[in-house]
Amino acid sequence: MNRLEGRVAIVTGGANGIGAETARLFASEGARVIVWDRAPGSPGDGITTRATDVTDGGDVQTAVDEAVASYGRIDILVNNAGILRDAQLVKMKDGVVVGKLAEADFDAVIAVNLKGVFTCTQAVAPVMIRNGYGRILSAASVVGLYGNFGQTNYVATKAGVIGMTRVWARELGPKGITANAVAPGFIETDMVRAMPEAVLAGMRERTPVRRLGQARDVAQAYLYLASEEASFVNGAVLSVDGGIVVGT
Repeated sequence: MNRLEGRVAIVTGGANGIGAETARLFASEGARVIVWDRAPGSPGDGITTRATDVTDGGDVQTAVDEAVASYGRIDILVNNAGILRDAQLVKMKDGVVVGKLAEADFDAVIAVNLKGVFTCTQAVAPVMIRNGYGRILSAASVVGLYGNFGQTNYVATKAGVIGMTRVWARELGPKGITANAVAPGFIETDMVRAMPEAVLAGMRERTPVRRLGQARDVAQAYLYLASEEASFVNGAVLSVDGGIVVGT
């Protein structure tokens, strides 16, 4: 079933993991897919790639112009690009600060995970407004809903993405554009698989369905929100987390 037949989709951070799986799934459902990534690689057959820095407004605008020149439209934007730089706000020992979240790491995560979502959406939105149609999908996280130890910067970005999504749902809804977010839980990406087995076992134990999520689980959520079946879903945060509540 070609649920995205004729649609043009951009997937940021689509070189691997959830982004690559989403790009492949969208392509299999009939979409023409463009992956934006700093090192785009080759996510799959029939997928166009472009080396793009989502934190650079000029580069993003050029990428949008190229996409429109090639395809005439942009129907779907998946703001998937994201990074981690975890550390406690402050770490104390015997009353002395022995560690803290570095300002550079705070700024880096904000730049990609929050500003990057803003920059890409602001650049793509005029194209969608002119066409009277669009789907803006952004990667939040279960930690953006509940918080998580050692992730001040990451949680701030994901909570911010949820807030921006709800603003855009109001601003762009009357123009034929919906904006929604997906909030994954523990997903078995390459980064997660590299963790010690004891840590992975703890993740599974904390997830009520007793398994880690797969990239395909999140990609399927994006597919639903990008499809016509979700035409009345706007401003929503769809949790794909196996029922977990982080931080409890």
